[in-house]
Amino acid sequence: MDFPEGLKYSKEHEWVLVEDDVAIIGITEFAQGELGDIVFVELPEVGEKISKDDPFGSLESVKAVSDIFAPISGTVVEINDALPDSPETINEDPYGDGWMIKVQMTDMNELKDLMSPEDYAEFIKQQNEEEDEDEGD
Repeated sequence: MDFPEGLKYSKEHEWVLVEDDVAIIGITEFAQGELGDIVFVELPEVGEKISKDDPFGSLESVKAVSDIFAPISGTVVEINDALPDSPETINEDPYGDGWMIKVQMTDMNELKDLMSPEDYAEFIKQQNEEEDEDEGD
């Protein structure tokens, strides 16, 4: 599984790439793998304000509908217009063409709450171990 350097990660499995005071946000390879084939994407409008830890959109896969949670707060300045017509791009390239939104951040300190690639890899490992334990019960 891939955890690209230079990204920050949330416990809800979103990634953030920071360019000055703009955050590019998508879901991780782990998240898209858990969801399965994504068939529908709902994203916010440009100009919409999002708040850290609140849902800003949703993904529908062959398995379920899942909210996408904001890892930071700010104003949406761009959305990935290609995703509504090609939601499978998120499965194919979650860290590249599968990005979802760009947000003008309002509080750079919120980035401190996000994980490094190493911390996120450990977080995933712990989640998988907990799932294995639950299945054994």
